[in-house]
Amino acid sequence: MRVLILSWEYPPLIEGGLARHVRKLAENLVAQDVDVDVHVLARGLEESPAEEECEGVVVHRVREPERPRDLTEFVTWIEHMNADMLAAGVEVGDQYSFDVVHGHDWLVAGAGDHLAKRFRCPFVTTIHATEYGRHQGWVDKHPQSYIHEVERWMANRAERVITCSAYMREHVADIYGLEEKAIAVIPNGIDPSELVPVDDLDTLRARFARPDERLVLLVGRLVYEKGFQLALEALPGLIERVGNVRFMVAGSGTAEAELHGQAHDLGLDEHGTFLGWIGDDVLHSLYRISDLTVVPSIYEPFGLVALEAMASGCPCLVADTGGLREVVPNENVGLRFRSRDPESLGQMAERLLTDVDLRDRLVAEASEHVLTFDWADVARQVAELYGEVLAGSARVR
Repeated sequence: MRVLILSWEYPPLIEGGLARHVRKLAENLVAQDVDVDVHVLARGLEESPAEEECEGVVVHRVREPERPRDLTEFVTWIEHMNADMLAAGVEVGDQYSFDVVHGHDWLVAGAGDHLAKRFRCPFVTTIHATEYGRHQGWVDKHPQSYIHEVERWMANRAERVITCSAYMREHVADIYGLEEKAIAVIPNGIDPSELVPVDDLDTLRARFARPDERLVLLVGRLVYEKGFQLALEALPGLIERVGNVRFMVAGSGTAEAELHGQAHDLGLDEHGTFLGWIGDDVLHSLYRISDLTVVPSIYEPFGLVALEAMASGCPCLVADTGGLREVVPNENVGLRFRSRDPESLGQMAERLLTDVDLRDRLVAEASEHVLTFDWADVARQVAELYGEVLAGSARVR
């Protein structure tokens, strides 16, 4: 079996969890005896070669100019990217015969559709998140309306849709009018061996907190749906009740300036640090030096940050919403607070920061729980899905 995977990001170009997902999936598919070509985006001055083999995966990079910040211009930019990705796919397709085209999210939907038709093979799509979910249903104006309609078309066009959680299966079926049986739930995986910290964790922790202080970590894209504003709102009360609490915010995004302003207005300037975007080695280290990771998302299809925190031995507190309920299914591995409720967040954080026995129990149980999110198993399920789609396509012919 030979599969062409399309994604707009792939290491070293990393904007979120998508790049890591596609890389680990592709590499583990190769271990399942699937031949994998990945067409990904290379932007601006990125120096990666146009084509290379990495861990058995043949990676083709389609070079584009830096993406614009204006959303309307971004949509036009995506259309050009799809045209270039299609041209590159046609060129590679002249050398190989692909059995399946697998696209990740709406950003590559156009190229995926055309290439699947050209190769006369099934089109599979993984929907990692939806525009409807990101904007709490407000998709009536451009460009959100355009993106929403592309996603609807893509979901109904594909021979099979994959989501990373049962919550997302229900969500996608509801907003795009699909039957749930047409959607496969295959979770993200995690490889704890790749969560490698820096050498001197004591020195790193000393940069952010004294030995007697408790350190709370927030990680992710700084956008409204990630709910960082809720965590900031909860912090003054938490600091007042517990004392000696400091926070770190790791990430960047469109809400960054607004969150800085909120922290200032809440009197938090002396109690924490905004780190901006950080590399993986520092991120993996932050989990190790923190006393608590909080994932306060309003909309969360899966919850990779929670999984990384648990795999790194850091107690985890997550919003009781979306895919986070499946990543943190019970109080044996982590705690959940009422979604959108800063008071509930503060109360649960206080419980975790003051109960040593609870923290130790959660860390021990979570270290076993994360092993169920195994990339080899994820790839096996995806390869089986490819086989099912191919069998169905053969029957139709």
